[in-house]
Amino acid sequence: MQVSTSNGSALLQSEHVVKYFPIKRGILIQREVAQVHAVDDVSLEVRRGETLGLVGESGCGKSTLGRCFVRLFPLTDGRIVFDGQDISKLSRRDMRPLRRELQIVFQDPYASLNPRKRVGSIVGAPLEIHGIGDRRERKKQVQELLDKVGLSPEHYNRYPHEFSGGQRQRIGVARALALRPKLVVADEPVSALDVSIQAQVINLLADLQEEFELTYVFIAHDLGVVRHVSDRIAVMYLGKIVEISPAEELYERPIMPYTEALLSAVPIPDPRESAARERIVLEGDVPSPINPPSGCRFHPRCRYATDVCAQIEPPLVDYGNGHLAACHHPLNVDKETLARASVDERRTPAEADEGAKPAEPGRATAGDGRGG
Repeated sequence: MQVSTSNGSALLQSEHVVKYFPIKRGILIQREVAQVHAVDDVSLEVRRGETLGLVGESGCGKSTLGRCFVRLFPLTDGRIVFDGQDISKLSRRDMRPLRRELQIVFQDPYASLNPRKRVGSIVGAPLEIHGIGDRRERKKQVQELLDKVGLSPEHYNRYPHEFSGGQRQRIGVARALALRPKLVVADEPVSALDVSIQAQVINLLADLQEEFELTYVFIAHDLGVVRHVSDRIAVMYLGKIVEISPAEELYERPIMPYTEALLSAVPIPDPRESAARERIVLEGDVPSPINPPSGCRFHPRCRYATDVCAQIEPPLVDYGNGHLAACHHPLNVDKETLARASVDERRTPAEADEGAKPAEPGRATAGDGRGG
């Protein structure tokens, strides 16, 4: 299990971040006919030295949010504060010095490396762009980085096609670490790899975090992997953050029904235990991000949904111990905890009723895995 080195202070803060992608029609004259709501009013903080896991189904907006963090995408609205500086509207030129502090490891180890360039050129490009050292010094640093990530310095002159998927991902990690960044966004870094190679890359990231004092945003859809590496976990659904919690508590006591359904799909090695547990199968398809549902976006697929879920969007409510969830019918919450719960004002959607509280539990009791 990942041991937290966080000192509690925020390295990166996103405040009501919105990212929409326009849909246009027309040949000679294009006009905007709709928008894809990829990220919709997300407020989140990443603490120094921690690993924040970001999970959700494919298409929920987690990769888009990660790219907004490092300003690969311009924001539609909201702002991002990195290390005390608002970087939301900085130009490409003004962002260049900050690129040393913000790096990303891309999901596809085959598409993220230029097949026409040698490994030495790929990993050394950030050093050259930022004018660090001369040619000989850069070569030495690149060979040291290759050694750090478990490759041989002799690989300096090879091309990407000469490496396996796991080795290519190590090259991507080396490139991200070349400038000694403070924050690394790892966008599903192991999803395209075999299970045994996944373990190697995850262990590598953990070792490098300790050595270089890194902060990670680890994006994935595999909750088993996220549990192993994360200090805190944020769950996304259709562009919204629906639950945030310390990692172990999220697995032991999910509050949002969507999180409960995700956890029920995590494989369990023991066949008897796996057969005995309830498997929650979500009905219907994920709603379109072009025209998301009113109220709680999960309500069309939620087995606990009532009329209020379709009418009012639930705010994120703090249930103590840093565990927040957005649900009108929270699970695994007793009446005493519910009475102490409070709306987290920083993360409350503007359109939500001020001071909104979750409904009084009535269907079940704490710990039974149903609404309560």
